[in-house]
Amino acid sequence: MAAADPSSPPARPARFDSTDLQYARLRKDILNGAFAPGTILLETALSAKYGVSRTPVREALGRLAQDGLIERSTRGFRIRQRNPEEILEIYEARIALEGRSAELAARNRTDIDLARMAYVLDERRAEADPAQFGPLNNKWHDALRLSAHNATISDLLARLDSLLLLLRPRTFTPQPDDRSAEEHAVILAAIAAGDQAAAGAAMADHLCRMRDWRIQSLIKDGM
Repeated sequence: MAAADPSSPPARPARFDSTDLQYARLRKDILNGAFAPGTILLETALSAKYGVSRTPVREALGRLAQDGLIERSTRGFRIRQRNPEEILEIYEARIALEGRSAELAARNRTDIDLARMAYVLDERRAEADPAQFGPLNNKWHDALRLSAHNATISDLLARLDSLLLLLRPRTFTPQPDDRSAEEHAVILAAIAAGDQAAAGAAMADHLCRMRDWRIQSLIKDGM
């Protein structure tokens, strides 16, 4: 038998309608705002939209409901509605978890961890486009979570991130006066000094401000 040509493209997987694939597709579309809050998700319509059978769509919807991105309704599932009270609950959990993550980073960080956080902070400070502030701020939080060396907390925070993205304001406008870089610098200084209490407190102050800003944005949206 002739050997396979290494220059030829790899064979495609036999199945394109796997649950994992549909879960990834639906999750991406939901978080990117392809479906408005309250939209009913019907298996038949989604199967037609993605060109797949209903079974992987049904299984993917079940997983997304477990993630908290959709909820059951009388007709199947629907996209979660934005709710200021829910934002408060999510931030209460995030402040506790990410405050602890900052404390752990102050205890467990390595020189590489500090260099990574400092590099991302410098990226954010050098950025002039307000539209890039959010992604770079998130990148810095990811670097801090790596520095904590606690995968369980990181996984829980990632889930909260997804819920907050789903519940973002409709009329969000990047703010040129965003203070996150300065607040991140305070947190980083405490981590570098190994001061767990100061790192946790600075993170809590930072997230409280972000919580209040998000609630105000939702109220402006007419909620």
